[in-house]
Amino acid sequence: MLFQITNLWQILGWCLVFAGLILMNELGRRTKVGGMIIFVIIPAILTLYFILAHVGMFGGSANPTVAYMDGWFHYFKLYAADIGCVGFMMIKYKWGIGKEKWFAWWPWFIVAANIMIANVSDMESALAAYSITGDFSGAWWCSNEGVFIYGGWWNVVNAIAGMINIFCMTGCVHLYTSKDKNQSDMLWPDMTIWFIIAYDVWNFEYTYLNLPTHTWYCGVALLLAPTFANALWNKGAWIQNRANTLAIWCMWAQVVPLFQLKGTFAAVLPRVYGGATEAGITTMDLYEKAIALYNAGQGKTAAAGDAIAAMGITADPTMQGFVAMAALAANVICISVIIRNAIRIGGNPYSNEVFVGTRDYEEALARAAK
Repeated sequence: MLFQITNLWQILGWCLVFAGLILMNELGRRTKVGGMIIFVIIPAILTLYFILAHVGMFGGSANPTVAYMDGWFHYFKLYAADIGCVGFMMIKYKWGIGKEKWFAWWPWFIVAANIMIANVSDMESALAAYSITGDFSGAWWCSNEGVFIYGGWWNVVNAIAGMINIFCMTGCVHLYTSKDKNQSDMLWPDMTIWFIIAYDVWNFEYTYLNLPTHTWYCGVALLLAPTFANALWNKGAWIQNRANTLAIWCMWAQVVPLFQLKGTFAAVLPRVYGGATEAGITTMDLYEKAIALYNAGQGKTAAAGDAIAAMGITADPTMQGFVAMAALAANVICISVIIRNAIRIGGNPYSNEVFVGTRDYEEALARAAK
């Protein structure tokens, strides 16, 4: 099993997040007003809120955002995702530089940049473990997000999968606007199920390894929401769905961090925290101990492993290794299909579409304005 599920409230929390992400994505994508409110006005208000909280208002240092989500990575992901959403709106509505041919590379660039940040995080984890044990067999360390991470060779494998995944985005400049009256979607027809599966497995593993106490939501619900929409009613708009739901989740998690840290809907712990649930250890227990070690300058020392052992937890990286290999396999298969198709058409797979004729591609293109 990937997770240590102990009660139905955890399942309900997951369902609420999944449904909420789908609903908010629909509100944000279907109209210009909805998109402007969710991806421009709300982020602007939140920016002011974050600044004021840091100068002492809204509880100051006791404010949940400042207290639990003040690491650079959380802010970076929020604004990177939101900038992506705004860029996609500019393309589909032909606003400003969104009309320019060179700007068609924006989706590829913003996705590639986010994948690279994740790859760097994977390598940071692997190297942190190496600095403690002298090898990649596995070691605990604490991140500035207050997370106990069990780094090892699986991080290296997943980083390789992530690098391959960047080159699995094809037909990069062939973007379209959907033909419905509201021009609801930016379509990328060549981003088919091949890429989506390769990305989802890789990104799930990234969160499973590097954000293990968050991955129940950000690694499962958050990934499945855009994939579900793309599969059932929004074909070709997966990358737009992905950016939208990521930005929405980041805004929620930044403002209401305790939702996944403590209480009824606290995130389910993954298998790597072996024995945690039996020992009565909660997500918040892990956070408090990890952030204390990090703040004491002991995050990347053997003290992290000692603290975990003292809580009665034994590392179980079985699924970390298994999913890392699955991510690598999925991406190798995907890039192999792309190479085969590129050879068949005799063209560059990034400036040309290589999945023309496949069901995914044709269903997406059928939604495009002529």
